[in-house]
Amino acid sequence: MFDHSHDHDHDNHYSDMQARVRALETLLTEKGLIDPAAIDAIVETYETRVGPRNGARVVAKAWANPDFAEWLRVDATAAIASLGYTGRQGEHMRAVFNTPDTHNMVVCTLCSCYPWAVLGLPPVWYKAPAYRSRAVINPRAVLAEFGVTLSPETQIRVWDSTAELRYLVVPERPAGMDDLGEEALAGLVTRDSMIGTGLALAPRTAS
Repeated sequence: MFDHSHDHDHDNHYSDMQARVRALETLLTEKGLIDPAAIDAIVETYETRVGPRNGARVVAKAWANPDFAEWLRVDATAAIASLGYTGRQGEHMRAVFNTPDTHNMVVCTLCSCYPWAVLGLPPVWYKAPAYRSRAVINPRAVLAEFGVTLSPETQIRVWDSTAELRYLVVPERPAGMDDLGEEALAGLVTRDSMIGTGLALAPRTAS
């Protein structure tokens, strides 16, 4: 079991690595080598503006535009770059599409390779050894822990990201959404749905 309920850590619950990072940041700040405001701005950019909104717009465009969806299927790197979303750990991409028969899920078993330019900062649980091992061994049970229960007939495909190739899951488009534009559709796409540990939202549950 792993905790994916939230991605932030309270001050008194740092892991060893988080404590080291905090100590290093404090030391560099005291020496005047970094500006904490600049660090906060970078983090905020990756968490909100760079992603996962970028990925949501990619998915929404694929839902709304069959030609773009086919381009994304054939050459995700170029299709995503056409929207201006390139950069750190997002240069080589592959899009995998969920269908009624197949559900895709992404993991990085050897490290934590993640398409920052499209999905923003990786969630803590994505880098956790429990997720990285159990997602491969028993993906259906892991999905259930995220609240995703699939039909026994649905095949689950687990894709292992590497330093050379990263994946974007295109979740199934919710039914009855034909009248929504791309911006509204993007609001139905969550970060977890683009990793495969979640589903797209129905409009009534979108925030």
